Amino acid sequence: MTERPSGWHPGRKRTDPARQVAYDVLRAVDEDGAYANLALPQALRRARLGRLDAAFATNLCYGTLRMRGRWDAIIGRCSQGRRIYDIDPELLDVLRLGCQQLLGLGTPPHAAIHETVTLARNEFGQGAAGFVNAVLRRISERADRWEEVLRSSTASEEEFLAVWHSHPRWIVEELAQALPAHGRDTGDLPQVLEADNEPAKVALVAREITAEQLAEKISRAKMDSDPGVLMPTARLLTAGDPHRLWAVQDGQAGVQDEGSQLIAALLAHAPLDGPDELWLDMCAGPGGKTATLASYAAQRGARIHANEIQEHRLDLVMNAVEPWSDLVDLRLGDGRDLGAQEPGVYDRILVDAPCTGVGALRRRPESRWRERSLDELTSLQGELLAAAFAALRPGGSLVYSTCSPLRAETRDIVAALLHQHADAELIDAAPIASRCAIREVESYDKMIQLWPDRDQTDAMFMALITKK
Repeated sequence: MTERPSGWHPGRKRTDPARQVAYDVLRAVDEDGAYANLALPQALRRARLGRLDAAFATNLCYGTLRMRGRWDAIIGRCSQGRRIYDIDPELLDVLRLGCQQLLGLGTPPHAAIHETVTLARNEFGQGAAGFVNAVLRRISERADRWEEVLRSSTASEEEFLAVWHSHPRWIVEELAQALPAHGRDTGDLPQVLEADNEPAKVALVAREITAEQLAEKISRAKMDSDPGVLMPTARLLTAGDPHRLWAVQDGQAGVQDEGSQLIAALLAHAPLDGPDELWLDMCAGPGGKTATLASYAAQRGARIHANEIQEHRLDLVMNAVEPWSDLVDLRLGDGRDLGAQEPGVYDRILVDAPCTGVGALRRRPESRWRERSLDELTSLQGELLAAAFAALRPGGSLVYSTCSPLRAETRDIVAALLHQHADAELIDAAPIASRCAIREVESYDKMIQLWPDRDQTDAMFMALITKK
């Protein structure tokens, strides 16, 4: 590990505060497994940055996390014979920040290099600063040619796409299979990868108020917003902290991607044969979809049982549904047990299953670099869906959803359930979803897959199943 120099150095230039914040968050993500969307706001508040500096720190931090794969490939070609994994992780984060400024943000080279070298010197000393200076100058010399260099030095088109669009190779390979599985052309892969690297606007959902009333409250808080592109309940913040809004603090509105809003609306408006009194959210944490479902259930006189296996996430659900606490009952436990414990009980069930999260890479840029076991997840997803179907009464409706377009987590899970249960029927979700949305929603083989490039939402999958 590179050692941080100690003591006082008269005359040494201080690190720019915005760059220091970005670096500290990168280290928290890499070293402590922190989530950038939680760590960055805290770091910004501690540093008391002005609006412009906070915006720069945010773009620098998120951009570096998104484009890490591309920057590592470039650094590896300019690191004086040192392999990328031989560079200390702390120093590698400094170099990545320098790349993001030079090649991602268009910062003038003299400023990007000088400020990054200053950060390296203050963190690790003169030797590290000299190494950073040499590497960044080599990178800057070929600033306009890196796409050509990387394309010519990779063995296949998929390998180039993975490096240039900064995705792990396994995700690129899975997406290449997912596109035709959901009715799209494999040639759309580059634009999907590119969309993953575009910052997503913060989407708000109006729950206890109308979208128009939410827009007024946003305006009164001196923030700007646009109408949703998919859901009539949505407003998209163009800037600002959504948690400053009173409407968010008191539960009248919440932060929720439009794809997730559609999932809740699809379940709430799915056709039923029989009563509409008891709903189940089987994997409720952190509670966003539960709260949106509760806003629908409140209009019907229905109750919701919200199950979550992790205690700290159940606490988040409790906070999210506080305005509807009289109609939401919480349970700490494994959703896979509910089919045997409560067979044929529920009128509507949502299984928003734990997944790889590949559909939300634009919002959680660091998640693409974290290891996960697809086999373990798909086994869990199948067990949760089977338990939910057992808990569903005849004539009831069930929505299975994931924030992933990967075939193994989506269509294959649904197909397995349909194969195992003759009384399970897949309903075309598109007509119902289209009535809930502000535009037509398409399905393929009766199932819906949203995409960040085409729908401007997270890549949410949803299938509607009923029990005959």
